[in-house]
Formats: sequence, structure tokens, C-alpha cells
Amino acid sequence: MSVIAAPPKGRKSDRPVSVASPKKNVIGFLANAVLVVIGACFLLPLCWLIFASVDNKATYQTKFPEEFSLDNFAAVLTPELTFLPLWNSLIISVGTAGITIVAALLAAYPLSRYQARFNKPFMYGVLFATGLPITAIMVPVYSLFVQFNLLDSIPGTILFMAASSLPVAIFMTKNFMDSVPITLEEAAWIDGASAMGALRLIVVPLMRPGIAVVGIFVFFQAWGNFFVPFILLLSPSKQPAAISIYSFFGQYGAIAYGQLAAFSLIYAVPAIVLYVLVSRGIGGSFALAGAVKG
Repeated sequence: MSVIAAPPKGRKSDRPVSVASPKKNVIGFLANAVLVVIGACFLLPLCWLIFASVDNKATYQTKFPEEFSLDNFAAVLTPELTFLPLWNSLIISVGTAGITIVAALLAAYPLSRYQARFNKPFMYGVLFATGLPITAIMVPVYSLFVQFNLLDSIPGTILFMAASSLPVAIFMTKNFMDSVPITLEEAAWIDGASAMGALRLIVVPLMRPGIAVVGIFVFFQAWGNFFVPFILLLSPSKQPAAISIYSFFGQYGAIAYGQLAAFSLIYAVPAIVLYVLVSRGIGGSFALAGAVKG
């Protein structure tokens, strides 16, 4: 007959026992309740967009349509109302993101790699510029555009939107560039590479996730910008889709709710597709960057 010895007194069991306190339960319940409320705030407008886009009798109220119809999409899918404004939005957003990324890389490289006494004041100036509202400078910008004959010019609008996005892009790009080891550049310098060569061959490939984040941020900011194109672009054929939404608001409070919802869904599709495509690439780039860095 075998005898099982009892564990000695004072010795704790090897298996930890977790007991949730009532305070933690209350905090967890409140956190989940707040998340549900925030989710509902985003879900209800999305439900209105979907229901109103397929309802010929859509109103401002969120309700299930009595009869499904695609007449709202057929009404807005015209070259003047959708296709040309979306093309203009794509040109402005891609141009703004491309110019901003190149300028931010060139500006962030010396701030990240060289220790100079003007680095900290420059970064403080960049942070100050990020908080400057765009409405505060539109009057002198409009006057400047008139003097240089850039009013109603898509390239001029792209340059201004890139300049207004540059401060936050420089700040973000510098933080991403700081994570790239400088020893890799030093090895490239020993092999005869120049500073620009090391930036192009070493730094940029390793910080592709950061470049993608900055590009998405600037693209979305330009894609949804209404105020700047509304002031600087006068011709209807040059205005982006963000201004076309304004055409659904008629006089005397008459609003085409169904067409507005259909156009809003179409307007959101390119941005969603870009985000999905780039987010997949970011995951692979992070893994590659971590492997090279390690």
C-alpha cells in the first residue's frame, strides 16, 4: 500500500490561483461599455450610409429601406459627378503624398544622423507648425497664389498641400529613421557609398513600414481635404470628390440623402482599398526590417 506524503506546511502550491477582484471586474465592465458606445457611434452612421444608398425615399433617419433599389448609384455614377472628381482626388492625393515623402526623407535624414545645435530648435518649430490651423494662413496663401498666377491650378494646389503636410511628416519620418542602426550606413560608407547612396540603398528599404505609414497618413489627409481645394480650385472640372459632395446639398434645405449616401460609399472605396493593400505590405516589411536589424 503506497502512502502519498502531504506537502510540507508553509509551502505554496506550484499552480497559481488567480482570483479577480471586484474592483477589476467593475473596471473591465466599464471599459467594455465604453468600447460598445464608441463602436455604436461609428456603426450607426455606417448603417445609415448603407441603408440610405439603396433607398429611393431615404431621409436623415437610420431605417431599413422598404424597397431595395440601385437608382441612387445609377444617378451618381456619371463622369461629371463621380469619375472626374475621383480622378482629380487621386491625382491630388498621390501627388501630395509623393512630394511629401521625398521632402520628409531628405529633411529627416540630417536631423536623425547628424548632431547639430539647430536640430532641437528646428524640431520645436516643426511641432509648432503641426498645430498651426490651415484656416489661419489661407488669406495670405490665396493672395500669394493670385500673385504667382497659381490660382485654379492643380499642381499649385498639390505643392501647397504637400507643404502643409510636411511638418508632421518630417516629425514622423525622423522617428522611424532613428530606429535604423547607423552602423549599417557606416559599413556602406566604408565600401565607398555616399550619404545619398546609403540613404537610398540602406535606410529607405529598412524603413519602408514607416514610409508607408507616412504615405497613408498624408494620402488620407489630402483625400478628405475640402477647405483647401474649395478655396484654390475654381473650375468644376478641376475640383476633387470632396467638393462634389457639396453638390448634393441643394437650396432651401433640400438634400438628396440617397444619392449623397451612394456617393459617399463610392468615395470611400479607393481609400479603403489602399489601406488594405498597404497594411499587408507593412506587415511583411516589419518582419524583414526586424530580421535585418537583428
